[in-house]
Amino acid sequence: MRSQRGVVKQGAFQAFPGLVESIVANSGIVAACMLAALFFSLLSWGFLLGTVRAEREAGIRDSMQQALTMARAYSEQAARAINSHDLVLRQLRYGWRLSGYSLKLDSTDAATLYRDAAFSNLAIFDRDGKLVTAMKPERLRASIAGSAFFRANAEAPADRLVISRSANGSSQGNGLQFSRPLLDRDGRFDGVALLQVDADDLTVNFFLHRFTPGGVLGLSAVGGPLLVAAAEPRGPTPVKLPALSGNNGDFLAGNEGAMLAAAGWFADGRPRYLGWHRAGPYPMVAFIGLDQERAMAPFAAERKQAIAQASAATVVLFGLGAVLAGFLLRLTWRKRESQRTGETYRMATEGSSDGFFILATLYNGAGSVDDFEVIDCNQHGAAIVHQRRETLIGRRFSGLYRDDTFSRVMEVLRIAVETGSFDGELEFHPEGSDRSRWMHFKAVRSDQKLAITLRDISESKAHVAALEHRSNHDALTGLPNRHWLQWYLPQAIVRARDSRQTLALLFIDLDGFKAANDTMGHAAGDELLRHAAHRLKEAVRPHDNVIRIGGDEFVVILENNLRIEDTAIVAKRVIQAFKPKFKLIGGTAVLGTSIGISSFPSDGDDAASLLQNADVAMYSVKTSGKGSFRFFDPEFYEALRRELEYEQELRMAIESDEFVIHYQPRMDLASNRTTSMEALVRWQHPARGLLEPKDFIPLAEKTGMIVRLGELVLVKVCEQLAQWVAKEEGVVPVSVNISSRQFNETDIARIFSSAMARHNIPSHLLEIELTESSMMGGGSHVLESLSKIRDLGIKLLVDDFGTGYSSLAQLQLLDFDILKVDKAFTSRIEQTEQGKILFTAIITMAHALGMRVVAEGVETSSQLAILRTLACDEVQGYFISFPQAAASAQSLLLSPAV
Repeated sequence: MRSQRGVVKQGAFQAFPGLVESIVANSGIVAACMLAALFFSLLSWGFLLGTVRAEREAGIRDSMQQALTMARAYSEQAARAINSHDLVLRQLRYGWRLSGYSLKLDSTDAATLYRDAAFSNLAIFDRDGKLVTAMKPERLRASIAGSAFFRANAEAPADRLVISRSANGSSQGNGLQFSRPLLDRDGRFDGVALLQVDADDLTVNFFLHRFTPGGVLGLSAVGGPLLVAAAEPRGPTPVKLPALSGNNGDFLAGNEGAMLAAAGWFADGRPRYLGWHRAGPYPMVAFIGLDQERAMAPFAAERKQAIAQASAATVVLFGLGAVLAGFLLRLTWRKRESQRTGETYRMATEGSSDGFFILATLYNGAGSVDDFEVIDCNQHGAAIVHQRRETLIGRRFSGLYRDDTFSRVMEVLRIAVETGSFDGELEFHPEGSDRSRWMHFKAVRSDQKLAITLRDISESKAHVAALEHRSNHDALTGLPNRHWLQWYLPQAIVRARDSRQTLALLFIDLDGFKAANDTMGHAAGDELLRHAAHRLKEAVRPHDNVIRIGGDEFVVILENNLRIEDTAIVAKRVIQAFKPKFKLIGGTAVLGTSIGISSFPSDGDDAASLLQNADVAMYSVKTSGKGSFRFFDPEFYEALRRELEYEQELRMAIESDEFVIHYQPRMDLASNRTTSMEALVRWQHPARGLLEPKDFIPLAEKTGMIVRLGELVLVKVCEQLAQWVAKEEGVVPVSVNISSRQFNETDIARIFSSAMARHNIPSHLLEIELTESSMMGGGSHVLESLSKIRDLGIKLLVDDFGTGYSSLAQLQLLDFDILKVDKAFTSRIEQTEQGKILFTAIITMAHALGMRVVAEGVETSSQLAILRTLACDEVQGYFISFPQAAASAQSLLLSPAV
């Protein structure tokens, strides 16, 4: 181009003498030519300046688009990195629970497991914010209780990933930390799992090879502060970003965008083209800043050169107006061609660590794309295909790949030719290599050429695959886990629905595992689970999937158009497989299996329904003897659902206090006066009315709610006694029934002592009734509890005597005050002589042990008369009085019972 300009200028100066003579001879024509030259000069100047302005605007748009494109790529990589760190956090949290909260992150096993991890530290903090374990504990504070991210995890309404800054990164003094809450077995907050990442690992390490000098990049919270940022190390001046908040944070609006950031945004005072893009589903924005001066340097140089050329052209135009105008038009045309070639080259060479190619499109006789020829490439691109750059240029693209790969490569190249671009991932089989490689493949068309960019992502694909396998498989047994089941089962249901086939689930619970684990230890329990997983795999068909969903529970997915008979056969094989004993390092163990079965589509048409119904079927096996299998029964499910609803109603009733206390007196046979009253709880159900204890006490015992209900009854009794005492009337003691779970699972003496002190109740006004089953064995706990109660001055009563397994000799050891004989014995005294004899024996032995005897369930005058003759001390029953509300019972305190 420059040599051509030199020839034109040389010719113009050689013709200059003739031009002078022509001007002198023909001044009018010269004037006209000069005017024409002036006109064309002004016209050329206008055209040139307009072109320069348009090119600059195009350059600005290209720079902003480039910043946005790089921000998108950066955000995708940042989102993948965050997702990978989140998977590590979830794995850590699961491993923490699986290890029984004893995992040691600074151990050799942990160091081996996370040897190639892309994070700087990993830690566990307890619910008080104290450090429990960490890979690098010296880099962490002993307590993070005051940290904002710890409070965010502790106060979060649901499990979520928390992203925050840390103060030990290596880039500009900061880094990022990711955390998730730890939950105990009851779903309550139990601590924090923390993962720290150096800022460099999320900034310059991503784009170091793509940056131009003066570039910046970083991550910012959506609508919040700057998290991490870094500047291109090769830049002449270190760049520091201000906190991205206030006016400077406006660019974060929306999911993506681009803009020119003013010079005041940066410490070096240089404006930049800033592109941003939201990082996947996370509340973070990735941004890239390209130095404006360097980005626009090619356009500034072109403008300067164009002005110089236009000045020279103006001088020449006054002598050669028309020729110079044509020359300028030709120059503009060539300049555009050169610019297009330069753009193609820049697109191909973007990212020096990537391989690039420039291909020429080759057409066959029919006018369709037949092949591509390598026009240019870089050294990295040649190395990817195991060639030298010198030998690669000029070769056909079809010669670089094997037959099974060439067709797929040609398909995407044809797409790029037809649509203008292609961006995706491909599996390559390079010539001379026996293993495949995954490449990120990007192709952009420019005229009849394609700019190809290749980046090897084989290692990252392998790493992601390893992480996916780790997150989808149980670390102990190697079986797929619950996460994998949630992914696979919906797809299996879709396949079964599309092919109109059946599918079945076996929900398996190991019978006896908890006892073996508690007896032999957790190490033996883990060994037992591995053996159980192996037996399950051996028992089912080769194509069936066995999944461990947690603890000692497994699920088997049976596919391929099953019949009911096939499902039953598999279930029987599983049960039979567990018949032999398990030989462990520390001994032997015996396990059985309870199996619940649900099938698609009869028992549900989605994954959640099938799992729930199989679990219900398994529960029905557990409640009916274990060691068998059962298909899902809707009637059993409905009964279970009703029981669960009733359980929830009872729980809510306890919380909202829907209970009232009725009092049934005991009468002394010698004086015919009330000596005591038994407190009997009633449930004032909002829909079913007043319910007696038999309607809800068994459920409360079964679920453990009896403990809370018993405390509620005691409070109500103490409040009522306090009211009666305040009236200074003849108040008799009130006996409170204590269940076996209350007695054995709580400190009864402390509970009664606290209630009496709170309401100022004398100890002689309270009595405790215990059933025989509460005191089975008379162990140290029983003796200690009874001794504490006696020290408080509270009388002890044996309730429903004769229905349990205790003896009078055992009662002597426990030192009770009153023995209440069950109503079954009372009903026999007027029926048979043997009934009287037995009752007489009980009274005689009880008196010999210093205990008073109360006959329960007295319903007739005949029974009352017989009990008088037998020397019974007290009686209680409907004949004496029905249970009364507190107001009605008050009248019984001052009058004879009969």
